[in-house]
Amino acid sequence: MTRYQQFDIAQLLEGIPQAAMLLDLSCRIVAANRQLAALTGHVEVVGLHGELVLRSNIGNHRGQLYQRVLDSGESLTVNGDMINAARQRLPIRTTITVVKTRTGKTAGLLVIVEDRSTAGAAESIDLLPSTTPELIGYSPKMQVVFQLIPLLAQTDASVMITGETGTGKDKVAEMIHRKSARAPFPFIKVNCGALPPGLLESELFGHVKGAFTGASRNKPGVFELAHQGTLFLTEIGDMPLPLQVKLLSVLDDREFVPVGGEQKIEVDVRIIAATHRPLREKMQHATFREDLFYRLHVLHLHLPPLREREEDVRYLLDHFLDKSSRALGRPLSGFTPEAMQLLLDYPYPGNIRELQNIVEYTVNICRKKRIPVDALPPYLFEPIPPPPAREEMKSPRVEGESTGETAAGAWSAGESWGEIERQMVVDSLKAQHGNRTKTAAALGWGRMKLWRKMKQYGLI
Repeated sequence: MTRYQQFDIAQLLEGIPQAAMLLDLSCRIVAANRQLAALTGHVEVVGLHGELVLRSNIGNHRGQLYQRVLDSGESLTVNGDMINAARQRLPIRTTITVVKTRTGKTAGLLVIVEDRSTAGAAESIDLLPSTTPELIGYSPKMQVVFQLIPLLAQTDASVMITGETGTGKDKVAEMIHRKSARAPFPFIKVNCGALPPGLLESELFGHVKGAFTGASRNKPGVFELAHQGTLFLTEIGDMPLPLQVKLLSVLDDREFVPVGGEQKIEVDVRIIAATHRPLREKMQHATFREDLFYRLHVLHLHLPPLREREEDVRYLLDHFLDKSSRALGRPLSGFTPEAMQLLLDYPYPGNIRELQNIVEYTVNICRKKRIPVDALPPYLFEPIPPPPAREEMKSPRVEGESTGETAAGAWSAGESWGEIERQMVVDSLKAQHGNRTKTAAALGWGRMKLWRKMKQYGLI
């Protein structure tokens, strides 16, 4: 390792936009950059064999590729897959190059790992802006989302993504990162509601050895690991107030102090936050800081729920059916008309995540070529509980009529809003001879809303 001591190797590796590590002649790691730590999840890697840190299928069993490059002196580029820090399989391109001294003597290897999923997603977005492997949308509201993504990617301003659970906020955040100039650098996601306050602070800002019981080593936080990249803070509305103060300070000063530390660390990180909670209401109840809200809410992108994207449901069903059937090696030709109609009419309160789960369930259960109604999840056929009855509406009286009668078409005294609305649906269905499309249009509703109301009032 003495050959490397005349240079600041760690600083040199930080200048490489991909994950990189420097190995000695025994293929053990001398230094690695933050990108490697973010990609693999391994932070303290010095002294470990490079093959143990980079878990891939590139054919490097027992360091065979490393040794081949050391013996031949020629660089080698290999494509393959690896398991990243989130235990996901990623396509990668690994380049192994010999490092030599000034006298020409071999000193070790430089290994650079490129995440190819980033390049593939960017190409998909450019080729077909209405759909990507992560997000499908042909409806007008989703077209607005696709048009905004490239615009949001051109700036470093903070972005707030709102939308119900399961609408794909994490996918959109990653797409913004991949279309931005920060794409070569890490994209790290942190769920602010998944950890208790103490652990969340350590996860965000890191800690020094001895900062608390169990802190046996220095640990960098995600702010440090995401340097020059993007940090995605999902469920930001669940972040405790004390951490909101510290986060605001980091956003303003671009520096922080690790838990238990004294020395400040400067960072250059873009923040994308997401929430399904009404932050303005939380501000009114003093559970979310107003200054942090406006610091994060520079740019805003709202993802519509699936019930407002009726045009996209069929495309999503076909997409996830193809994906699930391929994964299980069970080719299916589609849904029966009855099953497809039921799935098109269902409101999907869990949005895209629920739709995907429904399709995966049917693929696992179905033993036929086409998926019938009885292969769908049983809960789809359970009645939706009616909403609480509203205040009773008194019927208007027509002058000249007796007190015991009402005008034609008027509401009876004592009827609840649920009873009134049910009768409206029944009358409209009769007027349209049972045609649901025309009935929905006559009531000013969408087809999904009509189906929900019919199911709620026992008309299905």
